[in-house]
Amino acid sequence: MKAAVKTAKGDFEVKEVETPTIPHPDWVRARVRVAGICGTDLRHWKVEDPHLEGKIVGHELAGEIVEVGDEVTDLKKGDRVVVETVLGDDTCEWCRAQQYNLCPHLYEVREKSVSRAFAEYVIGPAKKFYKLPDHVSFEEAALLDTFTVGLHAMHVTNLSLNDRVAILGAGPIGLGQLQLAKAAGAKALITDVLDFPLQVAEKLGADVTVNTKTGDAYKSVMEFTGGRGVDIAFECAGGDALPTTLAQATSFARIGGKVALVGGFDDGPSTFTLEWQRIQKGEIQIIPSASYALWGIYPEMVMCLDLLAFGKLDAKSLVTHRFPLDQINEAFETAEDKERNNSIFVAVTM
Repeated sequence: MKAAVKTAKGDFEVKEVETPTIPHPDWVRARVRVAGICGTDLRHWKVEDPHLEGKIVGHELAGEIVEVGDEVTDLKKGDRVVVETVLGDDTCEWCRAQQYNLCPHLYEVREKSVSRAFAEYVIGPAKKFYKLPDHVSFEEAALLDTFTVGLHAMHVTNLSLNDRVAILGAGPIGLGQLQLAKAAGAKALITDVLDFPLQVAEKLGADVTVNTKTGDAYKSVMEFTGGRGVDIAFECAGGDALPTTLAQATSFARIGGKVALVGGFDDGPSTFTLEWQRIQKGEIQIIPSASYALWGIYPEMVMCLDLLAFGKLDAKSLVTHRFPLDQINEAFETAEDKERNNSIFVAVTM
């Protein structure tokens, strides 16, 4: 099969590799139709990382079933599916409690099967492949991983009807978080350093948008909340922005409020300057949110699929660019330079 393989320099070489085969009777193989480029992928773009060299990456994808194992009864060849790539080892205490997003071996397990989106085929347990309604496109479905990260953050913070929230970062994660907050009955302010994604945020129902390069976000938050601060601040930018956005998020939260860590950190220790006395005296909770799993008896990705299918989430407005797999390096360059390209969600098609 054709696949984009990580090079020593951190970009991709598109070449022929061995097609994966089904190793277990309860697994399936799918033809990838659309894969998305996310913030985690971009943090590793053109970064020398021996761990990734020679590997196939990518974890936001949708496609079509081409083969099923002997024990698979609920999927068949030709079924259109979205793939959940949060896959643990199924043996640890967290996996047994269906908190597989916390599995200590999560990344080493998922990287061997479902988290190889930039290729023509993927394999994985049938339970991680969810059938799509006919009216939900592969492209829309590829955004479900992004939406589900936001849903999990909403669950762990117990967002409630009429809460006032701030969302820091208007990338795919932040715009997904915005839509979920609005669908849950919250009022939402969203910030970014670029105008284009904030224009999209307005279209998606943001009550207030603030470009933090040109506007006073703290003043806007106070006006938005009657001087109290927000009930929940969702940090959705991550990466290099974190020293700034995490400090902003804690300053936006009201006394007794919450800050959700949704954007991704880089590996290793991180040092941030925060107003710890205010956080302590105000009992402001800092709540980490890691990927997604089940909530109650329902897979959170299926919950988001239902919301998308019923028109409660808008995926189409987030897709700004499309590239074939052969042009994956150009796709990454486009996704990285958001200011020049007005890029939000860049889709790689196969």
